Amino acid sequence: MKKFLKWTLIVLGALLVAVVLRSVWQLRDRHPGYEVDLDIKPPVTSSLKAGFAARTITPRIVDTWEDRDHNAKYEPEKGDIYHDNNHNGRFDAYWIAGFDNKRAANGVHDDVWTRVMVLDDGQTRLAVAALDAIGFGHDDVVDIRKMLPPDLGIDYLMVASTHDHESYDLLGIWGESMFRSGVNPEMMQHVKEQTVAAVAEAVRRLRPARLLVARDLHGAAPLVMDTREPIVMDEGLRILRAVDAVTDSTLGTFVEWGNHAETLWSDNLLITSDFWHYVREYLEKGLYNGDTLIHPGLGGTCVAVTGAIGGLMTTRGSQPVADPFRDTTYVEPAFDKARAEGARLAMLLFSALDHADTLPANSGIALRARTIDLPVQNTMFRLGALLGVLDFGMTGWFRKRSEVAAIRLGEMLSLLAVPGEIYPEIVNGGVEAPEGRDFDIQPLETPPLRETMPGEYKFVIGLANDEIGYIIPKSQWDVKAPYAYGKKKPQYGEENSLGPETAPLLYKALSEVIEGVKKP
Repeated sequence: MKKFLKWTLIVLGALLVAVVLRSVWQLRDRHPGYEVDLDIKPPVTSSLKAGFAARTITPRIVDTWEDRDHNAKYEPEKGDIYHDNNHNGRFDAYWIAGFDNKRAANGVHDDVWTRVMVLDDGQTRLAVAALDAIGFGHDDVVDIRKMLPPDLGIDYLMVASTHDHESYDLLGIWGESMFRSGVNPEMMQHVKEQTVAAVAEAVRRLRPARLLVARDLHGAAPLVMDTREPIVMDEGLRILRAVDAVTDSTLGTFVEWGNHAETLWSDNLLITSDFWHYVREYLEKGLYNGDTLIHPGLGGTCVAVTGAIGGLMTTRGSQPVADPFRDTTYVEPAFDKARAEGARLAMLLFSALDHADTLPANSGIALRARTIDLPVQNTMFRLGALLGVLDFGMTGWFRKRSEVAAIRLGEMLSLLAVPGEIYPEIVNGGVEAPEGRDFDIQPLETPPLRETMPGEYKFVIGLANDEIGYIIPKSQWDVKAPYAYGKKKPQYGEENSLGPETAPLLYKALSEVIEGVKKP
């Protein structure tokens, strides 16, 4: 008996040591000593160049499956079966990110992309990559930066995500179960390599350029809704168009709009970039009603990014979208609904460009970027990191590295890089301190960030260089009863946030980089 107890304790001790060592390994800093601290002033005289490129990151769906109960979840215990089309004895699944676990892709509707814009003022070379992905972690962004050949001359690379809920998982949360990562390592590496290739191609395509900028601040409001009080949206559409200074042809466009790319909703099992697919196609190749050309395409490559989408901003599954060409309003999620949404957005952008302003030729690049450390207070995020479901390292005791950046182009245009899903009230104004809130404080994240940004045209790029989840005003944090706004239960959001300290810390860092790019 004593011998049995002895060996039992030895085995349990060994298991405990193994668990501890694995946890320590999972929480290791992936890039020890890595830090960004850039303060770039524009040159006295500048000559702008622009280059664009796109590379597909579409997975090849080999194994398909039968959803016997049509609930969009692969559940073999309920009779779902997969077809082992490559005969390797396992289900080679690509797990679609967003909504629920177990959502295995069953095909491809349209390509998903990494798309890149490079701007060069003769002194500074800036690259912005946009992925059709739910999000992309900061450690993975740093991996891409380290993979860039030095001869490309990139001074700063920003990697943003469209927050596509219809593409495969690049974060880990949406795998076969909540305890297993949904990331395919080979596909993750492919995304990184394709992004490097797209940056290199955009650099090769650099041409002397004129930059035109336009916006429509309210036309897209019917296509998006705020699903959490207070009702504040970031419905404005903004577009930057780069035109070849010699040939007058379009090199590319850069579009920002604050909405979750999830119009197809949770039952869709086909890989797609959602409404962004249609927006980009129409801007590049032309907008048609059947065989009738409504508006010619601009040409070039369209790069799309999301704006302030916390709250959350969405085209809800039951939200009607009127087709601009057919006597039809789509309510239920469908590709026709996403197409109609894309067409309406494209029409608004075409119209906005009719009144575009041209940036002066000497609009040089000012850039302020810096690393920040944020506390990971969310228990589920901590557990996910310990288990390796979320593959990000810690720089201290449950603290993660992230990044903020601000960019100014001349006196007319600025861009703000936000590493997550920021609530629009922090960006546009309207932070509240409702009765029932968890913290007895007044709003901290004021004045609105967009109000403090320089220039007339102000792009706020969400999910830039990281996806830390929702960035919720601390005075609106609400997980304990009594609940704000007279609710019987807490509103959605806090379960997908690092914690209540995130917004105040991030607001301070974002304000500092904004000040860093203002003219002295």
